Amino acid sequence: MEQIKEPYHHKERYERWLENKTTRLNKNNSKIFLAFIDDMSVGINIAKGSPKGARSPVRLNTLRGRLEFVIKLLEDTGISDIRKVTAKQLHKLFEDMRQGVIKTRTGTIYKSTGDYVKVFKVFWHWLQKVSKEKIEDITGDLDTRGEKPKFVYFTEKDFNNILEKASHDLKPALSLAFDSGLRVTELVNIKVSDFSNDFKELNIRDETSKTFGRKIKLMLCSEQIKKYIAKMELVSNDFLCRKQPPMMNKELRAIGKKVLTPEQIKFKNLSLYDFRHSSCCFWLPKYKSESALKYRFGWKKSDMIYYYSELMGMRDTISQEDLYSDITKTELEKEIENLKKDNEEKDFELKVTNKIALDTLIRVKELERRMRK
Repeated sequence: MEQIKEPYHHKERYERWLENKTTRLNKNNSKIFLAFIDDMSVGINIAKGSPKGARSPVRLNTLRGRLEFVIKLLEDTGISDIRKVTAKQLHKLFEDMRQGVIKTRTGTIYKSTGDYVKVFKVFWHWLQKVSKEKIEDITGDLDTRGEKPKFVYFTEKDFNNILEKASHDLKPALSLAFDSGLRVTELVNIKVSDFSNDFKELNIRDETSKTFGRKIKLMLCSEQIKKYIAKMELVSNDFLCRKQPPMMNKELRAIGKKVLTPEQIKFKNLSLYDFRHSSCCFWLPKYKSESALKYRFGWKKSDMIYYYSELMGMRDTISQEDLYSDITKTELEKEIENLKKDNEEKDFELKVTNKIALDTLIRVKELERRMRK
């Protein structure tokens, strides 16, 4: 099987947990919790409308971490059997998270409460499906909204300043990240064999992508990548990224503090994933088609496009001239041909009219000349 790099070690973490399957929950809740994770790991008892199939290690780690946290909080309030929790108790719990009554380990307010709500809804719908007794859906009115993600946004000029400070082995990875908008996992799994058309095209393999594989054009970094691979004498099966993400992020944190403004790094330190965000901001106004932009970035939905559009303060700038680009070529050609015919007919009519008028004038002049005689 082909080697796939996992920068965040999700599979390793999940398999390590599987060895003991320990939880912080009481016996009854732990039994229900483990049954849920087991079903998700093989893809059975999935709620109607949800994607079918076994959940990935990434998803399983997310489900078990957030669900165990929520159930433990409910246990601390006296709910020993999770099946007996009420809608009111759930609403209060998640509202306390939003308002900062319940804080994170670092003492800050939860910014992703909606993500915890979504995980609990998945669990509750599973519970409804597997329970012998009828269980009411108490999650229908829960608020799944969360704060919009914040990130370090930098321009093409900022990118060039960052690149200037980067080490030799980091430069090609950053150039590719900004040009392509790859996810970190996709980026670290790029091999020399994934480039084609003299390094002007890149194949993102399906097995390395979170969503789907795709082939995109490289518009900014092809020459730099080509020279780097030649200089380092990399071969077909070699990975382009020679450093691991933690090491790259460590270097980026130091570069960001030197190059970016305090406002740009207000939310967090510069990291590899910020190159994906900034790449989208760079390409968004340049792409004419939303579907083409979604393809480049490997998105199945348009949510993030709308978020980036709002972030950049984009507005509707369509003009009458832009409208013509949506009219088919055939329709335009027909319209132009009809206009030409109309003009030709009118021109002919005008010529005939002018000739008649001229002939009439000549005859009048001739009659006046004869009368004078």
